[in-house]
Amino acid sequence: MELKYTITITDHFDNIKEVLKTKFEISDRLLTKLKKNNLIFVNNSIANIKAPVNSNDIVKISLNYDEDSTNIVSKKMDLKIVFEDDEVLVLNKPAGLPVHPSMLHYEDSLSNGVKFYFDSINLHKKIRPVNRLDKDTSGLVIFAKNEYIQECLIRQMKSGVFKKEYIAICEGTLPHVSGTVNEPIARKEGSIIERCIDESGDTAITHYDVLKSNDSLSVVHLILETGRTHQIRVHMAHIGNPIIGDTLYGNRSEFINRQALHSYKVTFIHPITHKTISIQAPLFEDMEFIINKIKRGP
Repeated sequence: MELKYTITITDHFDNIKEVLKTKFEISDRLLTKLKKNNLIFVNNSIANIKAPVNSNDIVKISLNYDEDSTNIVSKKMDLKIVFEDDEVLVLNKPAGLPVHPSMLHYEDSLSNGVKFYFDSINLHKKIRPVNRLDKDTSGLVIFAKNEYIQECLIRQMKSGVFKKEYIAICEGTLPHVSGTVNEPIARKEGSIIERCIDESGDTAITHYDVLKSNDSLSVVHLILETGRTHQIRVHMAHIGNPIIGDTLYGNRSEFINRQALHSYKVTFIHPITHKTISIQAPLFEDMEFIINKIKRGP
């Protein structure tokens, strides 16, 4: 992958570095890597980032370099690819599978499967998940195929351009057909996993709409305005409607053996084409079966 920009007569850049920072928003970390590997060019010649530029000069950076990803074990998996191009890989992750390797899941995380897939297509890059899901939450996970794409998408997440939407099955009937939960979330004292509502915590905003409900269950569409750890799970429990099967913030369920939460839609601006990309992932059978049993709307 290459990025190019042609200097126009109306541009007023002091040097190549300014072009890269302004037009591509290259981070200092990536800029250092590009410099070290002589991957910055002007008119197809290796260039110093302090060099001046003139009208009609073509400034180019190359991201076609190999990276070491041997820190992740390659493991063949049945990846459910929802979308793929030269820049991103989007998967529909099943429940029970963590995104990242850990001591307990050294060879059986989604990243292990992506490593195997990248090896099979001769893509020698680090494994870069852009978003993460809890092990027992299903749905869309995006992997960037290079460092620049990862940086672009993370910026979009921080600025709110990157939208994430979920489907959950919650206990009981929600207080309103639609609404917003705006409650700060912090790490629970004495726990490295659990979160709680705490005024000293980070701002957390979740919008919801009830899609279907009966006397005991509600199917809820949720949009995250912020992305705190366990945000939806904490917020739904806080308003008295925990996600069914969520044993950390609610109760075990006779209907499902994991929290009934699915990341079903993501929307972002493609870093290269600059087009709006909207991707949806179908529900897995465990949630779909329950939802189909709920007959009426809210």
